[in-house]
This record gives sequence, structure tokens and C-alpha cells, in this order.
Amino acid sequence: MIPVLTIDGPGGAGKGTVSKRLAGTMGWHLLDSGALYRLVGIAARKRDIDFGNVLQLSEMAKNLDVEFRVSGDQELVQTWLEGQCVDPLLRTEVAGSDASVVAAIPEVRAALLDRQRAFAQVPGLVADGRDMGTVVFPHACLKVFLTATAEERANRRYKQLMEQGLSANLRALQEEMKARDRRDSERAAAPLKPAQDAWILDCTGIPVDTVVAMIHKRLLAAIPAPSS
Repeated sequence: MIPVLTIDGPGGAGKGTVSKRLAGTMGWHLLDSGALYRLVGIAARKRDIDFGNVLQLSEMAKNLDVEFRVSGDQELVQTWLEGQCVDPLLRTEVAGSDASVVAAIPEVRAALLDRQRAFAQVPGLVADGRDMGTVVFPHACLKVFLTATAEERANRRYKQLMEQGLSANLRALQEEMKARDRRDSERAAAPLKPAQDAWILDCTGIPVDTVVAMIHKRLLAAIPAPSS
């Protein structure tokens, strides 16, 4: 069995940063599943595909040319779509909103399911998303549901955008966070919720280094011992 750590939770909870640091610490592979849905949205807009055209969206998702290029200690990850680095587009609010829309389409989720599972390779995988522990990797050795208040998540996102030199409105970010939470938790296809055996970790007010250390300690205890 290849060990898998799943980190699910709402947008802005810090899943991406925590997952990258843990992948680097463990020397494991990384799956940013949220990026896959964002990439479907980016590619759809690039190809002028209507978001209501389920057939075209799912076919595109099935054959999406995606590559995650890891550098340094895995805190730096470049995402390439059809031979082009799309990092500047990937973390925009438009991309996030589009991802929430396409992720609610069962045909798109089915098209991406096998691709996500293929990321589980030796020596292990850190899978970051919203349904990693409930749907994609139900037998993961450790499942974490990372959350924080909508206000804190919006503040983090606001600071991140400011540091990138991008304009943002804090109140609008808070409303978008709440709207996205509702869409993700109420959708019929793999709604956002903790797995029954997940560790629910509210990181409101907790420094990211402490969160990483807490999960790392529990992960080491959860990894199955190799069979003799």
C-alpha cells in the first residue's frame, strides 16, 4: 500500500501551503486537485467552451494536458497547461469560482477521478482538495479536514493578493468565501464535508508552521509499518 495523506477543507484554509510543506518534508509526491478543476475552467474559457456543455467539458477534462513541475523543497510548484505555465491565472478569484462550478458536474469529476488516483506513487502522496478523503482516496492512512472561519480565510486571501500586487476587496472576498462554501457543501457530486474518520483541524489563529508540525507528527504515527 502506498501511503496517502489527504487534506480537505474549504478554500482559504491553508491546504495548499500545508500540503506543499508536508510533501517537501516527507519527500512525497503532491496532488493539488483543486488546481485540476481550476485548469478545466481556464481551458474552457481559453477554448470558448460553454460551462453548460457537459459533454465538451468532460471530454476536455479527460484529455487535459497538465503537468506539476516541482522545484526546491516542493513549496514552489509550477502548473503547466498545454505547455504553458498558468500560475498567474490559477489563483485568481475567477479561476476559483469557475472551479467550484465545474467541480459540481458529475461527468467532469468522473473524468478526473482516475487521473487523480494515478498520482499515488512511491514513496507516498499528499493529496490536497475537497473530496480527497471521502471519494478519491477513501483508504488514506491519514485524513485531515483543515478549516478556519470565513473571516480569517478571507483575510489570508486578501493579504496574499496584496503581496502579489493584485487589487482586492475584503468584504467581497468574505462574501465569495461564504458563497463558495455553500456551493461546495450543497452540491450533489461529492459535497465538501469531512470523511467520517477525518481529523477535523480548525486552524483559526494557529501559525502555519504549527499546523504543519501537528499534522506531520500524526502522519508519522499513521503510516503503516512495512510488512516483513
